[in-house]
Amino acid sequence: MIDPFDDNYFMKQAYQEAEKAFELGEVPVGAVVVANQRVIARAHNLTEQLNDVTAHAEMQAITAAAGFLGGKYLKGCTLYVTLEPCVMCGGALYWSQLDKIVFGARDEKRGASTVGNLYHPKSEVVHGIMESECQAIIQEFFRSKR
Repeated sequence: MIDPFDDNYFMKQAYQEAEKAFELGEVPVGAVVVANQRVIARAHNLTEQLNDVTAHAEMQAITAAAGFLGGKYLKGCTLYVTLEPCVMCGGALYWSQLDKIVFGARDEKRGASTVGNLYHPKSEVVHGIMESECQAIIQEFFRSKR
């Protein structure tokens, strides 16, 4: 049986958040947190809107999901994010104890993997879901800024 709510389905939800960020002039990164096949948090970068360097999509999604669940740990949850989390977000993801982290495009310069594995040892990490689309929106954004 085909599961309509697979990694591609939820990454499309995160990608929609990235499109919202793009429209706002933010670096187009989007994220969703999923628990029991249900999106419990949606977020996109808000660093420009909030004038806050920590307002990355992942940080916003973690905060919203923790608020929804009523606790700081996100065990049993999966984060879908269009770009590989940075080192700051990787640290926050470690502490949130997600079951799974799924990202689209790698960030070869600032991604968490550039310094080793920052994620919780029990977190499964999957990458490359909708990679070309996630990479294309980032490239389009920075091309438009030059």
